[in-house]
Amino acid sequence: MKKLLVIIFALLIASTAMAADFAPTLLKLTAESQIMYDFDGSDLVIPVNVRGTSAGLILSILTKGEAANIAPLQNGYLGWHYVNKVDTCIYYSTLTPLGIGDQTVTWNGKDQDLNVVPAGEYTYYMWAFDNVGNKIKMNNTTYTGYMQAVDAAGAPLDNPIYHSGTWRWSIGDDPLDTTLRTTTAVAGITDWGRTGAVIDPNDLDYVFFGYQNDTAGLGSIMRYKYVAGGDAELDTSFGEEGFGDTFSRGTGGSIGVGTDGEYLFRSDENHVASMEPDSQFYIYDFDGALIEEVDMTNWWSDAASADAGAQMNGGPNNFDVRDGKVFLNCHCSCMNTCVDPVRFLDTGELEDFTVWANGDGDVTGDHNFEDTAIIKWICMDYNVGPYKYTMAADANSFSMFNAYDAGAVSFGLFTPDGTGLGYFQYAGETAGWKRSTKLIDAGTAFDGLYPDNRQAGGSHYDGWVDKGEETNGTYFIGHDSITGIITDVVAVEDAAPGAFEVSQNVPNPFNPTTTINFSLAEAGNMTVEVFNIAGQKVDTLVNGYMDSGKHSVVWDASSVSAGVYFYTVKSGDFSKTMKMTLLK
Repeated sequence: MKKLLVIIFALLIASTAMAADFAPTLLKLTAESQIMYDFDGSDLVIPVNVRGTSAGLILSILTKGEAANIAPLQNGYLGWHYVNKVDTCIYYSTLTPLGIGDQTVTWNGKDQDLNVVPAGEYTYYMWAFDNVGNKIKMNNTTYTGYMQAVDAAGAPLDNPIYHSGTWRWSIGDDPLDTTLRTTTAVAGITDWGRTGAVIDPNDLDYVFFGYQNDTAGLGSIMRYKYVAGGDAELDTSFGEEGFGDTFSRGTGGSIGVGTDGEYLFRSDENHVASMEPDSQFYIYDFDGALIEEVDMTNWWSDAASADAGAQMNGGPNNFDVRDGKVFLNCHCSCMNTCVDPVRFLDTGELEDFTVWANGDGDVTGDHNFEDTAIIKWICMDYNVGPYKYTMAADANSFSMFNAYDAGAVSFGLFTPDGTGLGYFQYAGETAGWKRSTKLIDAGTAFDGLYPDNRQAGGSHYDGWVDKGEETNGTYFIGHDSITGIITDVVAVEDAAPGAFEVSQNVPNPFNPTTTINFSLAEAGNMTVEVFNIAGQKVDTLVNGYMDSGKHSVVWDASSVSAGVYFYTVKSGDFSKTMKMTLLK
């Protein structure tokens, strides 16, 4: 009996030792925020520091401050690219592999047509992902999913929420412990089916669901309180006894709900439901009132596609909301767009709704572009790939889609103005099935890309095989993007700033050092102190007299454990506290 107890105890210890929380190594880039250049056509070598993982990096150069002057413009082969009041991309590099440490990237000072770029100010972007390391499992759920990464105040969550509306997963938990996933039960409604959901960013206890009634041809929104382990509670104060205003729709697919925190967004797509032009975007307020219906058939309906034997309508049925902009795509067409509902509401001009559109002509996301295509350059065709089941945008408005049936690639990528950068692949990727790519880019300890790994199970259409642990789940890949200015103008700064200012530490998250930047309006005694999450002071970085102006101080956290810390900068009557994350 004693021997049996010893064996059981040993097994329990082994099981506990094997369990581990999800703590990925982040990819982080650092480069100068302002880079001087003579714009003489010579090579500009830009230093960049890579931390955490190796990086496949793309450098792109866009105009700066010219958005208001860029009238609606459609150009490129077959008119594939439309831009409207958005700074435009003039150059982008191929994927550059970089190891960890101090590296460089080079720009030749020319645009994509090899013309020397005129002197002035431009915005540069560095977009990177870990194209060498293997995917790391985040949890065991294979789902297109949704990510809530910030709280009601817009601050990063310590543990972002991965959810479907009816279940939630705290990112950071043990990936294999399925008991940690909470669920809520949402009562069915006769003739109405639920679609995708979004957590209310103003109150994370609530969820908005899209609803659709195929019999009546209607769509709506409902709001529920998420009750973990119990029945979700309908919010009857929303709309009419819990139902938002309805809109007319066909019987095709329909996007769930998106939000920018001020408005709610829905759309329909009807890619097989109608041979009449039909693609609408719906804007709701947070009381459930439908305040605007926007006609998107200019981009998402195409008579030439219908005449060729494909479909009239091509979506959208996937979207992502980032900083007020909504990024749209569909598995069933070549089209990808970015729209700005608030800009449209402000001006009332339909022209202001679409920021950019990317259709057939630049390969990225294109349908029927191959020489072997039966119906050459036909966009609204769901019988060919790439099949785009998700759309995700990062903090710098780069957007990406999972790419299935486009060969051994993982995703396609667009710049902030919709320029297609091509297709890219994670390490070990095959031509197998891809179902999802999401991302977190909010200053959390979990920022990165979140694809599935269904490609390991083979082709979806040739008989995809569920291989259990090898294919199940949502995974992690390192990602980061940064931005700065390239200019020939020497900035003249005031000797002293006009206000007390404290910036977010850089880098963040970090290991083991980070820099805290602050500005003092007046000279005087001041302190910079670091506290742990329990409020205990762990370090004093500055305690004494400092002149007015800009200052920096470095914190070396080698002697403390990983976790969340706070730094407080005090000067006279002014004080500011900010959060930072130490990774080890």
